[in-house]
Amino acid sequence: MPKLKKRAHALAYALLITMAVVDLVPFLWMLLSSVKPQAEIFRFPPSFFPKVWSFKNYASAWRAGGLDFSRMFVNSMIVAIPYTTLCILSSSLAAYAFARLRFPGRDALFMLFIASMMVPSTVTMIPTFLMFGKLRLIDTFIPLIAKGMFGQAFVVFLLRQFYMTIPKELDEAAFVDGYSRLRIWWKIIMPLSKPILATVVIFVFQQSYNDFMNPLIYINSASKFTVQLGLASFKGLYATRYDLLMAASVFTLAPIVVLYLSLQKYFQEGIVMTGMK
Repeated sequence: MPKLKKRAHALAYALLITMAVVDLVPFLWMLLSSVKPQAEIFRFPPSFFPKVWSFKNYASAWRAGGLDFSRMFVNSMIVAIPYTTLCILSSSLAAYAFARLRFPGRDALFMLFIASMMVPSTVTMIPTFLMFGKLRLIDTFIPLIAKGMFGQAFVVFLLRQFYMTIPKELDEAAFVDGYSRLRIWWKIIMPLSKPILATVVIFVFQQSYNDFMNPLIYINSASKFTVQLGLASFKGLYATRYDLLMAASVFTLAPIVVLYLSLQKYFQEGIVMTGMK
């Protein structure tokens, strides 16, 4: 039996290492392509490591074609940070109600709310655009941020599942001390939910930061472009500068990597405790 367990562990580690390598190869290819000249990227047979290291691609990509990635990073943060904050707050309130409050039709309403995840975003795209157009908010960041006020069904689901693991005796003890529902949520539930909050912060921030379709629809001015619109600018009608595109992709990816590394401990704990695989 011990030998069988060792073989099973060895097989599991070998499988995990293989999957990790498969996941890392595209990232390494992007990283190495970012320091290759354009001609070397398409050389045949292809070479994994560059023969000529061209670090000037990063400087060229930063302001290529009149682009200003400094401004685009600021614009992306102006959108992503408020959107993430609003989405987490509204979703956590809804999750607290579904997990801790008892009211008629709670479970049916929750299932209906979760079912909204099956509605494609393209179905609501045109009505939403017309609504913001009537409000004269096109070419502003407000349409990109305001959606966070209504939360996300997936985030509500994750938070609800975590809140249900917190003992309800804490609520009862807080009621004895005169706490209101809102104060219990803020003073007790939220501090105990750091793992799952870190998890959903990464998910929501990444979704908002990587969003391409909504900025493409609502933003018209180049001065308000986000980084994803900036990356799309490298793809021309007749040619694509893949050397600059790869370099821009590397420093565009940096905020997500930094966020994940800073919240990695809580993220892993949150994934485990919510039962996700």
